[in-house]
Amino acid sequence: MTSAFSTRRLMAAAATSTATAAFLAALALPALAQTPPPAPAAATKAAEAPARKPGGPDMQKRHEEHLAHMAKRQAALKEKLKLTAGQESAWTTFTTAMQPGERPARPDPKELDKLTTPERIDRMRELRAQHTAQAERRDEAVKKFYTALTPEQQKTFDTEARHAGPGMRHGGPGHDKRGGPDGHHGRPGPRGEGSAR
Repeated sequence: MTSAFSTRRLMAAAATSTATAAFLAALALPALAQTPPPAPAAATKAAEAPARKPGGPDMQKRHEEHLAHMAKRQAALKEKLKLTAGQESAWTTFTTAMQPGERPARPDPKELDKLTTPERIDRMRELRAQHTAQAERRDEAVKKFYTALTPEQQKTFDTEARHAGPGMRHGGPGHDKRGGPDGHHGRPGPRGEGSAR
Protein backbone atom coordinates (compact mmCIF):
# COMPACT_ATOMS: atom_id res chain seq x y z
CA MET A 1 0.00 0.00 0.00
CA THR A 2 2.84 2.38 0.81
CA SER A 3 4.44 1.69 -2.55
CA ALA A 4 1.24 2.46 -4.47
CA PHE A 5 0.70 5.61 -2.39
CA SER A 6 4.20 6.98 -3.08
CA THR A 7 3.90 6.14 -6.79
CA ARG A 8 0.63 8.09 -6.96
CA ARG A 9 2.22 11.04 -5.13
CA LEU A 10 5.20 10.95 -7.48
CA MET A 11 2.97 10.87 -10.56
CA ALA A 12 0.80 13.68 -9.19
CA ALA A 13 3.88 15.79 -8.47
CA ALA A 14 5.24 15.12 -11.98
CA ALA A 15 1.90 16.06 -13.54
CA THR A 16 1.76 19.27 -11.51
CA SER A 17 5.34 20.18 -12.48
CA THR A 18 4.63 19.50 -16.15
CA ALA A 19 1.44 21.57 -16.06
CA THR A 20 3.26 24.44 -14.33
CA ALA A 21 6.10 24.36 -16.88
CA ALA A 22 3.61 24.34 -19.77
CA PHE A 23 1.71 27.26 -18.24
CA LEU A 24 4.91 29.33 -17.79
CA ALA A 25 6.02 28.53 -21.34
CA ALA A 26 2.63 29.66 -22.66
CA LEU A 27 3.01 32.95 -20.78
CA ALA A 28 6.43 33.51 -22.36
CA LEU A 29 5.29 33.00 -25.97
CA PRO A 30 3.75 36.48 -26.46
CA ALA A 31 6.98 38.08 -25.25
CA LEU A 32 8.94 36.17 -27.89
CA ALA A 33 6.55 37.29 -30.62
CA GLN A 34 6.97 41.02 -29.90
CA THR A 35 9.06 43.10 -32.28
CA PRO A 36 12.34 44.40 -30.86
CA PRO A 37 12.48 48.09 -29.90
CA PRO A 38 14.02 50.46 -32.45
CA ALA A 39 17.73 51.29 -32.12
CA PRO A 40 18.43 54.25 -29.83
CA ALA A 41 18.57 57.57 -31.66
CA ALA A 42 22.04 58.32 -30.28
CA ALA A 43 23.47 55.15 -31.82
CA THR A 44 21.91 56.00 -35.17
CA LYS A 45 23.22 59.58 -35.04
CA ALA A 46 26.72 58.38 -34.13
CA ALA A 47 26.75 55.97 -37.06
CA GLU A 48 25.59 58.69 -39.47
CA ALA A 49 27.90 61.43 -38.16
CA PRO A 50 31.03 62.10 -40.18
CA ALA A 51 34.21 60.92 -38.51
CA ARG A 52 36.26 63.70 -36.93
CA LYS A 53 39.79 64.02 -38.14
CA PRO A 54 42.38 63.81 -35.32
CA GLY A 55 44.05 67.12 -34.61
CA GLY A 56 41.31 69.17 -36.25
CA PRO A 57 39.67 72.36 -34.97
CA ASP A 58 37.49 70.40 -32.54
CA MET A 59 40.58 69.01 -30.86
CA GLN A 60 42.14 72.48 -30.51
CA LYS A 61 38.91 73.83 -29.02
CA ARG A 62 38.71 70.94 -26.55
CA HIS A 63 42.34 71.45 -25.57
CA GLU A 64 41.68 75.12 -24.83
CA GLU A 65 38.54 74.24 -22.83
CA HIS A 66 40.54 71.63 -20.94
CA LEU A 67 43.26 74.13 -20.01
CA ALA A 68 40.66 76.69 -18.90
CA HIS A 69 38.89 74.06 -16.78
CA MET A 70 42.19 73.03 -15.20
CA ALA A 71 43.08 76.64 -14.37
CA LYS A 72 39.66 77.15 -12.77
CA ARG A 73 39.97 73.99 -10.65
CA GLN A 74 43.50 74.87 -9.58
CA ALA A 75 42.42 78.38 -8.57
CA ALA A 76 39.59 76.91 -6.49
CA LEU A 77 41.98 74.47 -4.82
CA LYS A 78 44.47 77.24 -4.06
CA GLU A 79 41.72 79.30 -2.45
CA LYS A 80 40.57 76.36 -0.31
CA LEU A 81 44.12 75.58 0.81
CA LYS A 82 44.74 79.19 1.94
CA LEU A 83 48.42 79.01 1.02
CA THR A 84 50.96 81.20 2.75
CA ALA A 85 53.53 83.31 0.91
CA GLY A 86 56.16 80.71 1.84
CA GLN A 87 54.18 78.00 0.04
CA GLU A 88 53.81 79.89 -3.25
CA SER A 89 56.94 78.41 -4.83
CA ALA A 90 55.79 74.87 -3.95
CA TRP A 91 52.38 75.69 -5.48
CA THR A 92 53.99 76.99 -8.68
CA THR A 93 56.16 73.89 -8.97
CA PHE A 94 53.12 71.67 -8.37
CA THR A 95 50.84 73.37 -10.90
CA THR A 96 53.60 73.46 -13.51
CA ALA A 97 54.20 69.73 -13.09
CA MET A 98 50.48 69.02 -13.37
CA GLN A 99 50.22 70.72 -16.77
CA PRO A 100 49.71 68.30 -19.63
CA GLY A 101 53.00 67.39 -21.21
CA GLU A 102 53.76 67.03 -24.86
CA ARG A 103 51.57 64.28 -26.18
CA PRO A 104 53.37 61.57 -28.07
CA ALA A 105 52.33 61.40 -31.69
CA ARG A 106 49.43 59.07 -32.24
CA PRO A 107 50.47 56.03 -34.22
CA ASP A 108 49.20 56.13 -37.78
CA PRO A 109 46.80 53.20 -38.27
CA LYS A 110 48.20 52.63 -41.76
CA GLU A 111 51.71 52.39 -40.34
CA LEU A 112 50.54 50.04 -37.59
CA ASP A 113 48.96 47.80 -40.23
CA LYS A 114 52.40 47.36 -41.80
CA LEU A 115 53.90 46.07 -38.54
CA THR A 116 53.95 42.48 -37.45
CA THR A 117 52.08 41.62 -34.27
CA PRO A 118 55.27 41.56 -32.13
CA GLU A 119 56.34 44.94 -33.60
CA ARG A 120 52.89 46.39 -32.88
CA ILE A 121 53.08 45.11 -29.30
CA ASP A 122 56.49 46.75 -28.88
CA ARG A 123 55.15 50.05 -30.25
CA MET A 124 52.19 49.99 -27.86
CA ARG A 125 54.54 49.10 -25.02
CA GLU A 126 56.64 52.21 -25.81
CA LEU A 127 53.54 54.40 -25.70
CA ARG A 128 52.41 52.87 -22.39
CA ALA A 129 55.88 53.51 -20.95
CA GLN A 130 55.63 57.19 -21.96
CA HIS A 131 52.18 57.50 -20.37
CA THR A 132 53.38 55.76 -17.21
CA ALA A 133 56.39 58.08 -16.97
CA GLN A 134 54.11 61.13 -17.22
CA ALA A 135 51.76 59.74 -14.58
CA GLU A 136 54.65 58.98 -12.23
CA ARG A 137 56.05 62.49 -12.71
CA ARG A 138 52.68 63.93 -11.70
CA ASP A 139 52.33 61.53 -8.77
CA GLU A 140 55.71 62.65 -7.43
CA ALA A 141 54.74 66.31 -7.87
CA VAL A 142 51.60 65.72 -5.78
CA LYS A 143 53.59 63.97 -3.05
CA LYS A 144 56.24 66.72 -2.96
CA PHE A 145 53.63 69.49 -2.79
CA TYR A 146 51.74 67.60 -0.09
CA THR A 147 54.80 67.71 2.19
CA ALA A 148 54.82 71.53 1.92
CA LEU A 149 51.29 71.74 3.37
CA THR A 150 50.27 72.08 7.00
CA PRO A 151 48.27 69.21 8.54
CA GLU A 152 45.04 71.22 8.12
CA GLN A 153 45.85 71.95 4.47
CA GLN A 154 46.68 68.28 3.95
CA LYS A 155 43.18 67.36 5.18
CA THR A 156 41.67 69.82 2.68
CA PHE A 157 43.89 68.48 -0.09
CA ASP A 158 42.93 64.89 0.81
CA THR A 159 39.24 65.79 0.58
CA GLU A 160 39.68 67.52 -2.77
CA ALA A 161 41.81 64.69 -4.16
CA ARG A 162 39.27 62.11 -3.02
CA HIS A 163 36.51 64.00 -4.84
CA ALA A 164 38.74 64.27 -7.89
CA GLY A 165 39.25 60.50 -8.03
CA PRO A 166 41.93 58.90 -10.14
CA GLY A 167 41.99 61.95 -12.39
CA MET A 168 44.33 63.62 -9.89
CA ARG A 169 47.16 62.34 -12.05
CA HIS A 170 45.61 63.64 -15.25
CA GLY A 171 45.34 67.34 -14.77
CA GLY A 172 44.98 68.05 -11.09
CA PRO A 173 42.22 67.93 -8.52
CA GLY A 174 38.69 68.04 -9.86
CA HIS A 175 39.59 66.70 -13.25
CA ASP A 176 37.22 64.16 -14.74
CA LYS A 177 37.50 60.65 -13.28
CA ARG A 178 37.96 59.07 -16.71
CA GLY A 179 41.20 60.94 -17.29
CA GLY A 180 39.87 63.68 -19.55
CA PRO A 181 37.34 66.47 -19.57
CA ASP A 182 34.90 64.51 -21.74
CA GLY A 183 36.02 60.92 -21.60
CA HIS A 184 39.00 58.71 -22.01
CA HIS A 185 40.59 57.35 -25.17
CA GLY A 186 37.71 58.23 -27.48
CA ARG A 187 34.88 56.82 -25.39
CA PRO A 188 31.90 59.07 -24.72
CA GLY A 189 32.18 61.35 -21.75
CA PRO A 190 29.51 62.63 -19.37
CA ARG A 191 27.96 64.86 -22.03
CA GLY A 192 27.74 62.01 -24.52
CA GLU A 193 30.48 63.47 -26.68
CA GLY A 194 33.58 61.65 -27.84
CA SER A 195 36.92 62.63 -26.47
CA ALA A 196 39.43 64.38 -28.65
CA ARG A 197 42.23 62.09 -27.68
